[in-house]
Amino acid sequence: MSRKESLDALRKKIDHVDAKLVELLNERASLAKQIGYAKSLDGQEIFVPGREKEIFKRISTLNSGPLPEKSVHSIYREILSASRSLEAPLTVAYFGPEATYTHMAARDRFGSSTTYVPMASIPDVFQEVKLDRVDYGVVPIENSTEGIVTHTLDMLVEADVKICAEVVLDVHHCLLSRSGNTEDVREIVSHPQALAQCRRWITTNYPNARVTEAPSTAQAAHMASKDGGLAAIASALAKELYGLEVVARNIEDQANNITRFLVIGAHSPKPSGDDKTSIVFSVKDEVGVLHRMLDPFAKNRINLTKIESRPLKQKPWEYLFFLDLEGHIEEPRIQKAIKKLEKICLFIKILGSYPAAV
Repeated sequence: MSRKESLDALRKKIDHVDAKLVELLNERASLAKQIGYAKSLDGQEIFVPGREKEIFKRISTLNSGPLPEKSVHSIYREILSASRSLEAPLTVAYFGPEATYTHMAARDRFGSSTTYVPMASIPDVFQEVKLDRVDYGVVPIENSTEGIVTHTLDMLVEADVKICAEVVLDVHHCLLSRSGNTEDVREIVSHPQALAQCRRWITTNYPNARVTEAPSTAQAAHMASKDGGLAAIASALAKELYGLEVVARNIEDQANNITRFLVIGAHSPKPSGDDKTSIVFSVKDEVGVLHRMLDPFAKNRINLTKIESRPLKQKPWEYLFFLDLEGHIEEPRIQKAIKKLEKICLFIKILGSYPAAV
């Protein structure tokens, strides 16, 4: 058989597989529509992060290659997104504008078959969710290099919303400009966190460049698209959206530059078997209070994954404590620890229980 005939034969096999794939995808979609109808009768949420996490785990087990796991997950993210849209259309607000890392995190969690609404600030995202103008919101909570996002912590205390899920995103910064030429760069602009994450790289490679802060990495990219002497630190997605060229890639100072985002909504999901619970509380300023605060978790063998303190705005030298712990609020051991904690708290709020990110 000639090489051309061999290619033709292989392509016919691919056509046959494609026909079966389309048939199976539509069969799956029909089942998803039935599930959506059943959910509507029971008043259940369309977005069930625990179930979706279970699907991703199972397909990872089933995948024997040659497709890498990341590629299979990307395909299934879109399958789940399209299936979810057949159950009911979803609208998601995010801290924008387009091409920010929060936008990327939202797309990573909900896929392309979702309506996205960019918001000018983190409080605006919370407000849209609180007023039920969107189904969910996505906001940044912490970065592995620069730490916590205080605006999000403050809004979690104030707003009547729940954490529904988390997204963990590897953040890789690009230096983008109109020409892509190193010698054209006289000023570097970006969001303060992105600048901080690339501080050493900027000092080493552009010691004489002016450094300017922008409201977001996407806004920085927009500014760079208007001025040939500006270079923006932004995402690869911003390159496409604003018609820029890459001056340098992966310029973050830390190779493992990870940002965690929260999905907020009206309700916390049911237990998935691998969950986190987030709480916030304040305690009396007494000797030994921090020890007594942690003791209920130790006695109930509950692992704390994060502890963060935040000053109370109206009371100098008094603090709110934010805790992330392993487990779901419906678990008896978690409830037992919370009841003990309540006895020494001036204020306590359950921010949500949700599946831990893979």
